[in-house]
Amino acid sequence: MADEAPGLRLFATIPPPTGPGGYVRTVRQAARYAESAGFTGALVYSDNNTVDPWVVAQEVLAATEGFVPLVALQPLYMHPYTVAKRIATYASLYGRRIALNLVAGGSVGDIAALCDANSAHDDRYRRLTEYAQLIGLLLTGPGPVTFEGDHYRVRALPLSPALPPSLAPELFISGSSEAGRRAGQTLGAVPVRYPEPPGVADPEADGDRRGTGVRIGVIARDTDQEAWAVAHERFPASRAGRLAQRAARGVSDSQWVARLSVADEFPGGPDSPYWMGPFLNYATYCPYLVGSHEKVEKEISGYLDAGCGTFILDTARADDDYAMIAAVFDRALKR
Repeated sequence: MADEAPGLRLFATIPPPTGPGGYVRTVRQAARYAESAGFTGALVYSDNNTVDPWVVAQEVLAATEGFVPLVALQPLYMHPYTVAKRIATYASLYGRRIALNLVAGGSVGDIAALCDANSAHDDRYRRLTEYAQLIGLLLTGPGPVTFEGDHYRVRALPLSPALPPSLAPELFISGSSEAGRRAGQTLGAVPVRYPEPPGVADPEADGDRRGTGVRIGVIARDTDQEAWAVAHERFPASRAGRLAQRAARGVSDSQWVARLSVADEFPGGPDSPYWMGPFLNYATYCPYLVGSHEKVEKEISGYLDAGCGTFILDTARADDDYAMIAAVFDRALKR
């Protein structure tokens, strides 16, 4: 399985709800399929327009054996003590760990609705750093925690139940801005990027991708023609989608959104499997690799050779996507 390979971890993405009722089955099924295929875990989104990620994470834990929910964590939604308490409680209930995807918040509308519109981009990352530091102190102890920061203060605060050190959560954070990279270095978090095609220079990267993560989608089939037929069926070009993406760009101060929004549909050239179509048509939030198994595996090998060890895959559109994607990464490792 791909996840068992040294230095490689795959995370799926839990699908969003599509309406009232039935979502618990969707969550459990996605987690089980991904775990069976060898994925480490799955990203659980969090924003103003979706369900509570902690409730989803609990369903993921209940449905699987060793699968890791990667919970998106925004400081405005929850006090750090509550986060630490939930993590310790999950460990007590399931004997399992979770991971945290630290999110500073990029949607101007979401931030304004939470009365945080005066916080600048870099300031939100400084607050996020402090937020995660306090969670870490509460989880690792020892004893009651006293903390005096610019944004959070606690005095002689105990955490019960205690968290076993082996179940401390791993941290992930966006690495697409200098502020995000600084926060990641301070916290020891895995920086996750929306990558350029291999061989295309990224002006914001330092050239060393060892220990970093990549957020991307994959559609690979026996031939290019088969893969692109699936890709265009799943992500048809849409004028409405293009307009929606432009509108979304206007209400976000995220640097990765700004960078990807001005990209060409095929920034790697006409023969490259790297495709921006789904992002530019507002169908998803990351680039895609589309093409024959050989072509996609070669492209993935480029990321592996550069030191990327963690891949967070886009939401699966079919149940067999998990096994097919895991097989692609297995073969890429053997190239």
